[in-house]
Formats: sequence, structure tokens, C-alpha cells
Amino acid sequence: MCLSKADKNALRAELLQVRSGLPADDVETAAGALARQALELPELAGARTVAAYVSVGREPGTRALLDALHARGVRVLLPVLLDDNDLDWGSYDGQGSLTRVQHAGKMALLEPSGEPLGTEAVVEADVVLLPGLAVDGRGMRLGRGGGSYDRVLARLERADADPALVVLLYDGEVVERVPEEPHDRPVHAVVTPSSVRRFR
Repeated sequence: MCLSKADKNALRAELLQVRSGLPADDVETAAGALARQALELPELAGARTVAAYVSVGREPGTRALLDALHARGVRVLLPVLLDDNDLDWGSYDGQGSLTRVQHAGKMALLEPSGEPLGTEAVVEADVVLLPGLAVDGRGMRLGRGGGSYDRVLARLERADADPALVVLLYDGEVVERVPEEPHDRPVHAVVTPSSVRRFR
């Protein structure tokens, strides 16, 4: 069943409202638990390159996970938001390698300060960790609606790359049904602070 953009936007608003009410202590506790769950994934245990992201605001926290992957010697790629909402990539070399970037009309993001690697760098990843607001039992992910990761997934498909696609969420964000559009693609797994669920 294909539903409209309006259905997506209504669900986004609902989920963002719940996130905005989360106490800072709960966000921090969830981030530690999320990192522990994710680090047990066999896909991450064997990964040489992982495309990830730096969480912002009340998103499920990724900083502990990024540091743990970096400490393991994994090459971690982080996104650099371009003016057209596409993503370039840069290497994560620890906490000091991030810089705060204020994008016009958008929230400030922490991005890698080193040399950009190009939009195609993501095709080298063994695992791509995706932000999201929800995922359903089919593995369909609801993003924020900017289209950045739709472009990433399309780029992976064009390159015939097949990394493990893993979305990081809070426990209550695994829902019965996510509205989908024809361009949407399912993920392989969702990691929450209390569990891992696989879809294919």
C-alpha cells in the first residue's frame, strides 16, 4: 500500500513531538545502551568501513558508537551536508575531528573537518547506519523528509553496492506501518537500546 506524503508528515510530526519531550538523562542512557547493542552486530564486527552520522538534538545518540568503532580501527565515514541536500563524506578521526556547521535555514550539524571524500565514498561502506524516525515490520524506514538518505540509497543501488543497512531508533519507534512511496527501500535491521530486529 502506497500512502501520501501527508501521511508521512503527520507521522513525522507525532514522532518528533515525542522525541522533543525526552529528558536529557534518558537520551544519554539510551545512547549507551544503543552503542552496546549495535557493537554486538556481526555486520559491525567484521566491517572495515562504516558510514554513520553524528546524532543531533534528541536523536538516538551515536557519539559513543562512533568512538567505539574508531577505537576498533574501523574506518568511519560521516556525512557533510551539501547545499542541494545531497551528502558528501569525510573521515571520523575522533572527537577533535568534528566541526560545528550551521546550514542556512537548518539545524547546526557536527561534520568531519578533514578533506571531503566525495559523494561516492559511501559505496565503499560495509555497513551504512541510517538515521530515522521509525521503521515498520517490513523494514521500511521513515526519515526526516529531506531526501538526503534517499539519494544515498539510490547511489548504492546504482553502484551495485550491497552494504548492511541499519537504522538506529528508540524502542517505541518500531511501528506497525510506515507510509511508503515508490522510491523507498527497506533496511536490513533496526537497533534500539533494548533489541536488534532483522528484516531480510
